[in-house]
Amino acid sequence: MTGHKEQDHAQHSAYGSYGSYGDYIDRVWQGTETLLPHLTGAYSGSELVRLRDRVGFFPAFANVAAFDTGDGVVLVDSGDFRTAAQLHEAVSGFAAGPVRSVVYTHGHLDHVFGVTPFDQEADKSGGPRPEVIAHEAVPARFDRYIRTAGYNSWINRRQFGVPSLEWPTTYRYPDVVYRDRLTLRRGELTFELVHARGETDDHTYVWIPELRTLCTGDLFIWNTPNAGNPQKVQRYPEDWARALRAMQELGAELLLPGHGVPIVGSHRVHQALDDTARLLESLCEQTRELMNAGHRLDAVIHGVKVPEELLAKPYLHPAYDEPEFVVRNLWRLWGGWYDQNPAHLKPAPEADVAAEFARAAGGASALAVRASELLAAGELRLASHLAETAALAAPADQEVARVRADVFARRALEETSTMARGVFHWAAAESAAVTAGTDVQTELTRSPEGRRRAEGAISVGVVDDEDGCC
Repeated sequence: MTGHKEQDHAQHSAYGSYGSYGDYIDRVWQGTETLLPHLTGAYSGSELVRLRDRVGFFPAFANVAAFDTGDGVVLVDSGDFRTAAQLHEAVSGFAAGPVRSVVYTHGHLDHVFGVTPFDQEADKSGGPRPEVIAHEAVPARFDRYIRTAGYNSWINRRQFGVPSLEWPTTYRYPDVVYRDRLTLRRGELTFELVHARGETDDHTYVWIPELRTLCTGDLFIWNTPNAGNPQKVQRYPEDWARALRAMQELGAELLLPGHGVPIVGSHRVHQALDDTARLLESLCEQTRELMNAGHRLDAVIHGVKVPEELLAKPYLHPAYDEPEFVVRNLWRLWGGWYDQNPAHLKPAPEADVAAEFARAAGGASALAVRASELLAAGELRLASHLAETAALAAPADQEVARVRADVFARRALEETSTMARGVFHWAAAESAAVTAGTDVQTELTRSPEGRRRAEGAISVGVVDDEDGCC
């Protein structure tokens, strides 16, 4: 083990002097510091962080890597609209010439909205715009985003607690697309682009062999892999694990993730990729075994045992997605949407079912009372079922709404992942609005942390800030 530490220290030194940020990322790896400073832009400035002579890094909520090729700059990803101007300034100060190419690792909004200032600069000077390169599925994603802008507005408002969020309908489409692999040669550097399904179907990881540097995009984000998002389209956990294994074989000495801090040193890079692959492989193997045994979705969800020693790693904490959601997504991928409960195949309307349960229990208020008892006993999942049923049966009842608000506010407080907290915060706000005669936006922004969420203060990874900002 000492040899690995010495090797990583030597490689750390070889990556140049990047001062406090280098010390910071080492503390994050050791688990003695959180990602909050990185994700909130504490290390984002008017200059890139120089990790090596040819490698600049823009550390933000969504990272951007810049490479000095000797013939202009190649960017891997471009960040989101909030950091676009700052990124442009920082890359301009990189003193490596104009941006020649921008590689989208995938089409999510926080990775593709930083190109505009570079396009505008080129138009103003009369020079060529940067060439944007992406997987061939990225244009189809943008097309879908435009057609489903309303739906995406609603689910992201709920997931992140931003009630004013409006999904964009204008995108910078790629100029060049590829299917399986593409080699980009620019100046003195080679960029090997490899397609891999994982969080998305349009994902690309980038290998720069001359620099032993790997850009993973969101195939590595310092978090339990985002392979199960309950409100988003299909994820591909098994393909994702295969991609991690393929990246592991490259022998990278520097890993630049889509979110979170760089990983420096071949041993650390290998370990991080291996641990992440093992987590996904375990979830896939257990889920498949239970499905093959003929179990219902309910039994599969509660039967899969998550390797806790892996979740304890600083880079696998379930702070954005979580393993239970990955299991559900595997069921959807391999088994469709039917959960094998025959009552759910062609169900009655939820409100009608709730009304019948309420009548059988002696009224919606009886269900709400029992939900409060379960909440007090710490039975949060059961309390949620009863509170939701009571509210569906009596949507205007203020006392029922108060109980539902209490239940889901408590659930949000107890959860670790952004996705679960977002859904539960929204549910609590819905019912608090019924009780107070207000609206969801008012209730979501009553607390300081709620106001931060509403302003878009989202994150992935371990942040551990005491008032629960997600």
